[in-house]
Amino acid sequence: MNKMVFLEDLGLKDYKETWDYQERLFKQTVDLKINNRRQGENLPTPNHFLFVEHPHVYTLGKSGDLSNLLVGEEELASKNAKFYKINRGGDITYHGPGQIVGYPILDLDNFFTDIHKYLRLLEEMVILTLAEYGLKAQRSEGETGVWLDVGTPFARKICAMGVRASRWVTMHGFALNVNADLGYFDLMIPCGIKDKAVTSLNVEMGKKEIDTSEVKKKLLKHFTHLFEAKLITEAPIA
Repeated sequence: MNKMVFLEDLGLKDYKETWDYQERLFKQTVDLKINNRRQGENLPTPNHFLFVEHPHVYTLGKSGDLSNLLVGEEELASKNAKFYKINRGGDITYHGPGQIVGYPILDLDNFFTDIHKYLRLLEEMVILTLAEYGLKAQRSEGETGVWLDVGTPFARKICAMGVRASRWVTMHGFALNVNADLGYFDLMIPCGIKDKAVTSLNVEMGKKEIDTSEVKKKLLKHFTHLFEAKLITEAPIA
């Protein structure tokens, strides 16, 4: 079981370019697993964790409803935003500047073969991180992601999640609002859930801006603990 995880911070990068890169890493791992089985070998499979920030973009999961995007192509263009239908689970999600997006591309055979547990641990990573900022974040029953004030009229989502897995290899991941422009969320029904608000860490903290590098360090600290992983900062060339 290889618990080493190659960490890359891609900075600000186009969604489609990042998606293509994810797909290459994902395919390499899946292909290696298939070859191991065919050849009776046991070559270690790699794990990756990508941090990225995207220009404004809306993505719709394979089970999503297009009507949850509330604007057409012209208004998207006026907002400098793009739109993609993609192969993760979940409904519609927004990504943009001021949001920390994380894409773990893990072979869960190296950790545990349980997608439910995988999602719960990603949520726990975010919950523990937000606790360090004095926020009591929670899960909302039946709704993947991380929320504040669950069960009250003030419930609001701070982190969205959606993953794809094949042969126990994961891709896509989570999007944590840190310094996000919340106005962009008004152009959709977030994750297809009506009458629920969205928030950002800087808003909750009453600050103009939160240090994203600090947030990333906290996320990685909890990720390595929860997954018993070891991070390697020099990733192989895909």
